[in-house]
Amino acid sequence: MASDKVSAEYGSLVFTDADMQERLPKPTYKELKRTIDEGEPIDLDIANEVAHAMKEWALEHGATHFTHWFQPLTGITSEKHDAFISPRGDGTVLMTFSGKELVQGEPDASSFPNGGLRATFEARGYTVWDPISPAFIKDEVLCIPTAFISYTGEALDKKTPLLRSEVVVEKQAKRVLKLFGNEPSRVLVTTGLEQEYFLIKEDDYQARPDLILCGRTLFGCEPAKGQELEEHYFGAIRPSVNAFMKEVDDELWKLAIPARTKHNEVAPCQHELAPVFEQSTRAIDNNLLTMEKLKLMATHYGLACLEHEKPFEYVNGSGKHDNWSISADGENLLEPGDDPQENLQFLVVLSCLIAAVDEHADLLRAAVASAGNDHRLGANEAPPAVISIFLGDDLAAVVSGLINHTEIASHDREEIDLGVPQLPNLFRDSTDRNRTSPFAFTGNKFEFRMVGSQQNVSDANMVLNAAVAEQFDRFANDLENVPEDEFVKQTLHWIRRTLREHQRVVFEGNGYSDEWEREAEERGLQNNKTTPDALPCMVTRKNIDFLDKYGVLTEAETQARYAAAAEQYAKLLNIEANTMVAMVRNLYVPALSQYSGDLATSVATKAEIGIVSATEKDLVRSLTEGIEAISSSANELEEKNVAARQIEDLKQRDDAYRDEILPAMAELRSHVDDMERVCGKDYWPVPSYNDMLFYV
Repeated sequence: MASDKVSAEYGSLVFTDADMQERLPKPTYKELKRTIDEGEPIDLDIANEVAHAMKEWALEHGATHFTHWFQPLTGITSEKHDAFISPRGDGTVLMTFSGKELVQGEPDASSFPNGGLRATFEARGYTVWDPISPAFIKDEVLCIPTAFISYTGEALDKKTPLLRSEVVVEKQAKRVLKLFGNEPSRVLVTTGLEQEYFLIKEDDYQARPDLILCGRTLFGCEPAKGQELEEHYFGAIRPSVNAFMKEVDDELWKLAIPARTKHNEVAPCQHELAPVFEQSTRAIDNNLLTMEKLKLMATHYGLACLEHEKPFEYVNGSGKHDNWSISADGENLLEPGDDPQENLQFLVVLSCLIAAVDEHADLLRAAVASAGNDHRLGANEAPPAVISIFLGDDLAAVVSGLINHTEIASHDREEIDLGVPQLPNLFRDSTDRNRTSPFAFTGNKFEFRMVGSQQNVSDANMVLNAAVAEQFDRFANDLENVPEDEFVKQTLHWIRRTLREHQRVVFEGNGYSDEWEREAEERGLQNNKTTPDALPCMVTRKNIDFLDKYGVLTEAETQARYAAAAEQYAKLLNIEANTMVAMVRNLYVPALSQYSGDLATSVATKAEIGIVSATEKDLVRSLTEGIEAISSSANELEEKNVAARQIEDLKQRDDAYRDEILPAMAELRSHVDDMERVCGKDYWPVPSYNDMLFYV
């Protein structure tokens, strides 16, 4: 039976807690659990026992190598494979793996983005075992999740600051909960990450240099059909895609990744995969593995998986919805209960979250800023660049009542009668969904919808965790010394004051509307539309001090992250500009020249026998003018790109790419796309949007 197969294989490639209990001596297992659950340091003897058990398990599952699997500032994952073999003097080998090899590795730190923390000649860096995330096997390699730091101890990765932020939010949350008589053993951030992606034929992908080099199409005229019929969303899944999705599920389940939902998304060829919620750090690890598996499995079916935020113009791009919540010993602290206005603890957590998002909206925006995501945010297919919070009718009424000291009408969930006896009645949820909101409450969690599809969610969750921890800290400081008989009164006063001070960020309407953009400006909300607008806030004194105060990033680490992000923006646009120029000169101009030449020959041949075709003559003239316009625009783009690359100041360079290079790229594209509309299909050198988006 299929259920038996899933049950038997689920987690089979993960060194699970059950495996540890089975293979480790009880004292060793207890010490390891203390390290995982309580942060107790692990000594080398324990590490040696864990390493031996892990190696034996890995060998039984066919692994021959191990690697420290980490997340540098590129946003993706990295790995260096070492074999378990240890040669003996008699020509044979032992299969060995020590505690030291488990706990610490030494990859080259100079060849990864580091924002100036390391020089090229300073190569040493360390990977450090993260026992919170379980080891797993991928491609016959034992993968050990690790943090990545420099020789001098600075974080060079996405994971380390995230782990720090989870430590501080747990610490501050426990202070808050203690005031309500609750002393949980663990407070954990939980995350569910919905992954959107496109699938196209691999042959089409290989024929498009822009997709190969940049992840998105830099040229392409509007297809005859887009997504306007709205028939793709939740539509029947193509058999080849369904087979691909099934293999993805099977592979993810072996890695204990709880993939649950799969469906067609709005745009043609666009799809989504969503897992069950997990502890945040593990959910992010699993999402990165999922992205890797999607790309690999697609090739098994003659497909290519595109994870860029905007692979195609004219249709929706892809995001990665970050469903964020926080729980104490399994109790969701964002669960309103039947009567949220009477749930004082929930109201405190809600108020802290609203204040956190309002005060650090700039950092949240910077955390999702990238050249790819700039094409998506604010494009009526994704949240706007203005960050606001949607609460829904019930919670919005509670917040309004608290601010205005008005009584809140309590009502039960409304039953909906469908008028068909055979159909069961259903109950309306307490809140609708607002797809235009960047940060929306969806029942017992908040959905942060601004994260781009190819981004690592660690940055966004690091900021959110730290911002919430700051508000928990403030509440605890203000209320810890309040007499018990005054606690409820003073807590309500604190909630009202906090909501009043931050109510500007709560918005229940259409985030896509022009009216909201004007209203947001009147409210004093920031609207950082592009990455060069968004990134500089990272290195303001306020934000440097905030991240340093809560031990998430030192000033040097924050400065380095800004530098790395700013450099990446310019580098990506430089690659795109170079790719456009190369495609024009190597593909489009030769194809158009051949087509126009063949047409001109045809016109001349017909003229010799007295046939004059005004249409063909006009087309030859248009093609010739188009070739000239394309060549001129390509030359201009190349010159501007050379000038932009030479700018040393990071902010000025990014501004130049936004203000000079992007418009030049858009102009070049418009000329090429105009020619695609008139060029013979047999001459056009790359697959068109009609070809790529509507394959059988």
